[in-house]
Amino acid sequence: MRNARGEDMAVNLNPQRGLFPTSGMRFRQRMTDSLVILDAFTANPGDLSWDALAALAPLVAYDRTPPSDVVARAATATLLLTNKTPITAKTLAALQQVRYIGVLATGYNIVDVAAARERDIVVTNVPAYSTPSVAQVVFALLLELTHRTGHHTDAVRAGRWSACADFAFWDFPLVELAGRTFGIVGYGQIGKAVARIALALGMKVIATKSDERTGHDGEVELVTTDRLFREADVVSLHCPLTPETQGLINAARLAAMKPTAYLINTGRGPLIVERDLADALNAGRLAGAGLDVLSAEPPPATNPLLTAKNALITPHFAWASREARARLIDIATENVRAFLAGTPRNVVN
Repeated sequence: MRNARGEDMAVNLNPQRGLFPTSGMRFRQRMTDSLVILDAFTANPGDLSWDALAALAPLVAYDRTPPSDVVARAATATLLLTNKTPITAKTLAALQQVRYIGVLATGYNIVDVAAARERDIVVTNVPAYSTPSVAQVVFALLLELTHRTGHHTDAVRAGRWSACADFAFWDFPLVELAGRTFGIVGYGQIGKAVARIALALGMKVIATKSDERTGHDGEVELVTTDRLFREADVVSLHCPLTPETQGLINAARLAAMKPTAYLINTGRGPLIVERDLADALNAGRLAGAGLDVLSAEPPPATNPLLTAKNALITPHFAWASREARARLIDIATENVRAFLAGTPRNVVN
C-alpha cells in the first residue's frame, strides 16, 4: 500500500480493529503471536484478502521490504511471511522472537533453512497452488513460438493483410505439434499436468525423473535425461533448483538437442546457462525458447537472452493468475493455522 507521496506503507489487519494504514507506526501487540508479511504485493496487489490470515493473529503487511529494513519491520513478529525477501542467517540471529517462517511460494531457497533449523524455527512453503496456471503458460509460450500469433496480429493491424495479394500469409514457418515428441524434465505435479495437455494435442510425451527411472506412467514414457534431450522436439523444465540441476541447460545439453527443437522454462531461471542459450539461439542451433523465469529478476539490461533471436520472455507470471494466488493465500493461511495448533504442515526444514 502506498501513501499520497508514493511511499510504501504497512497495512495492519486485525479482527478487532479492521484495516488501517500505519505509516511506519509500531503495531501494538494484543496477542502472544503477531504476523508480519514482508512482501505482500505480488501475491495480493489488492484484488484478494488477507482477512483469514489476520483472524489468526495481528497482522502487518508490507508491499515490499528492502533487505536493510527486514530486521526493523520484523522486530515484533513471531510469525514471519516472505515471498522473495531473503531471510538470512544474520537476519535470523537478530530476530530472536521468530518461531515460524512461511514462504509464500513453492521454492524456499530465499530462506536459510539450515540456520532456521538450528534455531528451532519451522519453515513452510506453499506447494501445488499454481499447477493449472503454470501448465497453461507452458503452452501459451509454445503456441506463440509455433504460430507467432502476436506478430501476425500486429501485421494485420498494420494493414498487411488488407494489402495482401493472397487470402493468407505468414512470416514464419507454422509448426504443427501433433505427432511430435514433448519432453518433460521433472515429472511432478506440474510436469504431469503439462503431460496431459501435450497428450491432448496428439503429442508423444517422454519424461525424466531425478532418479533416472525408466518405464511407463500410462501414456508417458519415463526415459533417461540424455535420451530426452536427444529425442524431444519440445523440452519443458519443471525440476527444482538444486546444486545438481543448476546450469542443467548448458552448451553441451543444447548441442545434444535437435536444431528444430523448442525449450520452455517456467521453473527456475538458474536451470539455464543464459549465455549458452543465447548463443545457441543466435546461431540457429535451436528453433526457439519460451522463458517465464530468468537467473536474476528483474533482469539486468545486459542479460543476453533479452536480445536473443527467437526468445520469448514473459515476466515470471505463470504462477500469478487470480485463482492461483487465491489458492496460495488459502494454503499459506492453513499453514499458519496448523502451526499454531501444534500440527505444522508443508514443513521444508
